[in-house]
Amino acid sequence: MQGFASVPAFAAVPYWRLSGFYFFYFALLGVIVPYWSLYLQSLQFTPRQIGIVSAILMASRVIAPNIWGWLSERSGRRLTVIRAGALCACLSFTLLFWRTDFIWVCVVVAAFSFFWNAILAQFEVVTLSHLSGLSHYYSRIRLWGSIGFIVLAVLLGVLYQWYSISTLPVVIVLILTAIWLSSLAVPESRQRQHEPEHGQKFWDKINHFPVACFLLAAFFLQVSHGSYYTFYSIYLEQLSYSRTAIGLLWGLAVVAEVAVFWFMHHLIQLLGPRTIMLATLALTMLRWLLIGYFADYAGVILFAQLLHAFSFGTAHAVSIELVRRFFRGRHQGQGQALLSAVSFGAGGACGALISGFVWEVSPSATFAISAVAAGCALALVWVGLRGDACEKPDVLE
Repeated sequence: MQGFASVPAFAAVPYWRLSGFYFFYFALLGVIVPYWSLYLQSLQFTPRQIGIVSAILMASRVIAPNIWGWLSERSGRRLTVIRAGALCACLSFTLLFWRTDFIWVCVVVAAFSFFWNAILAQFEVVTLSHLSGLSHYYSRIRLWGSIGFIVLAVLLGVLYQWYSISTLPVVIVLILTAIWLSSLAVPESRQRQHEPEHGQKFWDKINHFPVACFLLAAFFLQVSHGSYYTFYSIYLEQLSYSRTAIGLLWGLAVVAEVAVFWFMHHLIQLLGPRTIMLATLALTMLRWLLIGYFADYAGVILFAQLLHAFSFGTAHAVSIELVRRFFRGRHQGQGQALLSAVSFGAGGACGALISGFVWEVSPSATFAISAVAAGCALALVWVGLRGDACEKPDVLE
């Protein structure tokens, strides 16, 4: 907390409790993202089945965040929704202990993800409420999520080098329990809810050209991640990388992400969202091409993993900042939910489905499609993200 000593207002922020929630939430992703596809492969699922299950996991974000966002805004009890979502997600996932056939796994994943997707978009609003007037420090809280991802990804990589990956559901349930318990420790924000901007409804904002381009760009960016999140670990294992090495490579990517999160508030204040996003998307295209065509060179794959600092780190932080700028007051929760639905939901599901069908033909072609999708996002940002809200380095809350 030394870095915040010169910011007296930050003393009122429950830094460690907010950070603890992010740690456990993204620790779960540190389990699911690197190892879920390997677990499904151990169940003898085909690439198409793995793609379908991954798409279901993503697709629930199209509807669920907006339902939970509406409920949070309507009830005014955002933390209650988060806590209920965390508990129900944990209980739903325990159903996987009963059966593991393809249809049942699809049902369990659909139920689990519906509740799990009640959590993050709403917690982002809770965090920004606690950071009222200090939103540029968001990345320094969010980086603890990245640390949680690194810890679990690396530890499980070592563990599953020697032990069966069949224990993965047990690990997931334990971490879901920790997420629920950490949500109970987070206090309500003292900040009062603002009223919506006078005369403008939430859906009217989406008709603005920069907002529409931003959301479409977020969609294509997550389409581009489909092959990475669904098949990267399987891909590396096919290239004779050990599971320890796979865990370390996932961890390295998020170490780079942590470094970027620590400095993101300076970058946003210096360059503005549009400039950062353009550079981010260009580097994302490069990353997918390197992984698709040069993954058997260790030095290249190490460099490609460092580019995760941009393809996810700067992209996520800038997206959160743009939602803050585009959707004000009581609209902010719905804005976060909409971003999650369009990007991680629709975009992630499309990317997973496409990769599942193309993978059997050519892994390299799958990553080439990812690069094209990132290029589409780049074009949308270049054309559409204009004006003070997109280009100005600092916009007051």
